[in-house]
Amino acid sequence: MIKQKNSPKLGRQDWIDTGLEVLAKNGVKSIRVELLAKLMNVTKGSFYWHFKNREELLDALLQEWSDRDTDKIIEQIEAIDGDASSKLLYLFELCCEDDGELEKAVRAWATNDPKAATILAQVDQRRLEYTRDLFLQLGFTPFEAMVRARMSYYAAIGECTLNTQINQEERLAEVRLQHAILTYRP
Repeated sequence: MIKQKNSPKLGRQDWIDTGLEVLAKNGVKSIRVELLAKLMNVTKGSFYWHFKNREELLDALLQEWSDRDTDKIIEQIEAIDGDASSKLLYLFELCCEDDGELEKAVRAWATNDPKAATILAQVDQRRLEYTRDLFLQLGFTPFEAMVRARMSYYAAIGECTLNTQINQEERLAEVRLQHAILTYRP
């Protein structure tokens, strides 16, 4: 939710949150100081109190996306009681809750920006390694674990980028079946 000028004092995080909303809806080209200030009902001077320039804001957006959509999710999964299979299922279910708009926007941004591409590659690697480690905990060989991690991750990213229109209940049933298939050991 975008804070207004008459709200409690706006901070750096408010600019980042608004920037992420705009990024998800309209892409990186829409991240402009003037537009964000207008949306937040403040002057551009407020922006420069928290950031040197647009580039610093863009760096902060990438960092926040990485933290929120990777590190905090991993922390959330690790906080649950359960074995690796339960954690994998929870990970799959969490992916269903995200509309994927921010993910698509960052991936589109990364196609034309080397810094964004580097961060995206690091995030992809971190997510794959985490998922692989859960499969390793289930007793799969390193090769089998990585294949399963890639299958599940690529399916999630593919669904996000293809704009699939499946209802939530059907999607949850699908990820639960995917989980059963990928964790099955004959």
